[in-house]
Amino acid sequence: MSLFSPNPGAERPVLTTCKLGVGQMLSWGSAFYLPAILAGAMGGSLGVPASRVFAAFSLALLVMAFTGPVAGRLIDRWGGRPVLMATNLLFALGLVLLSRVQTAGQLFAAWLLLGLAMGAGLYEAAFATAVRLYGKEARGVIVGITLFGGFASTVSWPITTWLLQSVGWRDACLVWACVQLLVLLPLHATLPRAQPRQAIEPAPALDDATRASGPPPVVALRGQLGTLALLALTFASVWFIGTSMMSHLPRLLAVSGATATAAVAAAALVGPAQVAGRIADYAFLRRAHPLWSARIAVMGYPLAALVLVGFGAAGGWGYAVAFGLGNGIMTVVIGTLPLAMFGAQGYGQRQGLLMVPARMAQASAPFLFGLALERWHLGALWVLVAAASTAATALWCLRPKQA
Repeated sequence: MSLFSPNPGAERPVLTTCKLGVGQMLSWGSAFYLPAILAGAMGGSLGVPASRVFAAFSLALLVMAFTGPVAGRLIDRWGGRPVLMATNLLFALGLVLLSRVQTAGQLFAAWLLLGLAMGAGLYEAAFATAVRLYGKEARGVIVGITLFGGFASTVSWPITTWLLQSVGWRDACLVWACVQLLVLLPLHATLPRAQPRQAIEPAPALDDATRASGPPPVVALRGQLGTLALLALTFASVWFIGTSMMSHLPRLLAVSGATATAAVAAAALVGPAQVAGRIADYAFLRRAHPLWSARIAVMGYPLAALVLVGFGAAGGWGYAVAFGLGNGIMTVVIGTLPLAMFGAQGYGQRQGLLMVPARMAQASAPFLFGLALERWHLGALWVLVAAASTAATALWCLRPKQA
């Protein structure tokens, strides 16, 4: 039996999907989506501009990039249950420290710790956990996880806003720390245990040296480097686009001529559109190779830009929906395409490595796209079109022969 075949004693995938999905929805909300609501209040309390808070957040995103491969390798070896439980403790500790910061230096230190937690506890870790439990049958679980995750901002932003207004930003961080300790830690403790490596026959495709050393190390990826490079380029491009929009979409729509109210209302459509895109992908393309889903989805970005350029403020709603549909599918593809191209063996480590460039692009996106928007206004859309074109070119250079 292969190491990454479904565990005979594992619970039904739908139950695991719900546990991992709820965990992702609340973990994204308790860290990644906090600065959008709390940055101004944090900066005002500490006597620093909000940009300093976002700089600390960017540091956390960089830490995420280099934490992912280590966390993925641990999940490959031990399963996701202990790793995700450890990240709940890291999240809680980071949030408690964040609630107590008094200086900019302490702010950066708290976000550094939260970066470690995010790097080992967000999507890539959940995807690797699913693959470790269910092998190549994990695609449906990955889709389900992203359906829950698509509502992270929809759930967390109103809650965090209410907490900010009711108890202040420091106690808001403490409430989210309690969510990690009292809700998510017990939830992740009920995840199925991955089979011990000693109890499983090694996958036959691996040589004796690799069997002895565990999941494939980086040097075992030779012969796959071209495909890995194309996937890494694709993921970096789409994460740059996605993070740029999550940081600046209301402002971009306002630049197109929309009122502040209309811009926020249109931006709110992104979350439901992402979920709709993921449902449509699973309903119509689940039997197709994920490469086709990726090729279709990446066209949503330039299509959205054309709508906004062509119709101005009136096209804001269409822009948000087109972007959300494409971005929603691409989030699923980030988990399913490497699985289809390379298989389940060593998935966690490989996924972590693939996402290093994406996380670095993500860290730079708020600043770079903000600068482009400030200088070129609606012309900043060409930056997104260029990134989408890069991703599309890389995807058409790939071939699904490894599937």
